[in-house]
Amino acid sequence: MNTVTRPRILVVGAGFAGVECVRRLERRLSPEEADVTLVTPFAYQLYLPLLPQVASGVLTPQSVAISLRRSKKYRTRIIPGGAVGVDLKAKVCVIRTITDHIVDEPYDYIVLAPGSVTRTFDIPGLTDHAFGMKTLAEAAYIRDHVITQLDLADASDDPAERASRLQFVVVGGGYAGTETAACLQRLTHAAVQRYPRLDPGLIKWHLIDIAPKLMPELGDKLGRSAQEILRRRGVEISLGVSIAKAGPEEVTFTDGRVVPTHTLIWTAGVVASPLISTLGAETVKGRLVVSPEMAVPGQDGAFALGDSAAVPDLAKGDGAVCPPTAQHAMRQGKRVADNVVATLRNQPLQPYEHKDLGLVVDLGGKDAVSKPLGLELRGVAAQAVARGYHLAALRTNVAKTRVMTNWLLNAVAGDDFVRTGFQARKPAKLKDFEYTDAYMTPEQVREHIERPQPRKV
Repeated sequence: MNTVTRPRILVVGAGFAGVECVRRLERRLSPEEADVTLVTPFAYQLYLPLLPQVASGVLTPQSVAISLRRSKKYRTRIIPGGAVGVDLKAKVCVIRTITDHIVDEPYDYIVLAPGSVTRTFDIPGLTDHAFGMKTLAEAAYIRDHVITQLDLADASDDPAERASRLQFVVVGGGYAGTETAACLQRLTHAAVQRYPRLDPGLIKWHLIDIAPKLMPELGDKLGRSAQEILRRRGVEISLGVSIAKAGPEEVTFTDGRVVPTHTLIWTAGVVASPLISTLGAETVKGRLVVSPEMAVPGQDGAFALGDSAAVPDLAKGDGAVCPPTAQHAMRQGKRVADNVVATLRNQPLQPYEHKDLGLVVDLGGKDAVSKPLGLELRGVAAQAVARGYHLAALRTNVAKTRVMTNWLLNAVAGDDFVRTGFQARKPAKLKDFEYTDAYMTPEQVREHIERPQPRKV
């Protein structure tokens, strides 16, 4: 009996880029044309822009975790794990499953969308004492941690301990850091009303960034508006400043200030997934070099997109690359899926080109700044645009309904400030969530591929 092997398409990563690619492939390809496999530790797509609202309790974690198995057209095989190496010549992806087994997954076409990880620097104590805001677990953990500081401060009779537990430091003046500081400041401001022994004046939030401006992409006017909103709430903003060292009970700024605190949240940018360094391919500032069609030069059947790829920004020209935003990742996912289908059907590939539609920054409550299509908005109008954009970007009606319900419930009933006990008594910091030490070197990948391995999932 003759058997025909269908082409194997492997998509790495279930972020905005990877999920949009898989969904497009499912719609455009018949089951007989190709087998589609997705590598991801979790069978959900995380809606990252709303993580600060999870940390502040406005949204539940489930609201921003969008199931990959809900689609009626779903037929993609999911391997629960993370890619730790890829041999582009042998066309094999090395995967570490969630049970820590190493398996090899051969492919005919690969779409690399592993996303990014938190960018850190060689700052003493940073990874041991700082929290990140890149995963759902981190957002849930930070909420518990912040409420824990209020509980411990309320129970303490030591003025020094009480003051240190009520100081919070956020590093990073981009969207993630600004929204995190804004949302968590609102959380503590509301929660302290339930702690009659605590002086609200002791609660201090610090937002610092080495850059001279807060969210420079917004422009001077909106950037200043965001600063004014935060300062009016009591957030101390320090620009041109970073962290010199971090300890368990204090943080030293580069301007010499020492802030006693048990809470350091690090959101100072992202870098491409360490998976990219296992490929032995050309990179630009850590991101994989690709053509305008998002094909990896010189590698048959390999495509890359999203935060880990330096996709040329044809709308801007002059050698610009697309910024690592959800807006670009979603649209790149659709185009790269079309190009994979075109390759299968021997049709010409199409370049990716998309003009940025604007930016939205939700500062919580009625406060927001937005710049849709270049139009600068503030206050309620900006908040309406920001929340409307997020609802439109959420992939399923169930997710939209959950988020809208959470927003309404929080606006009407507020928060109960419940501490769930997530990882109680076990500290978890930056180094404990993103597993950046799990990847192979290119040499290890080649050595592994050349050595026969048992297949286990």
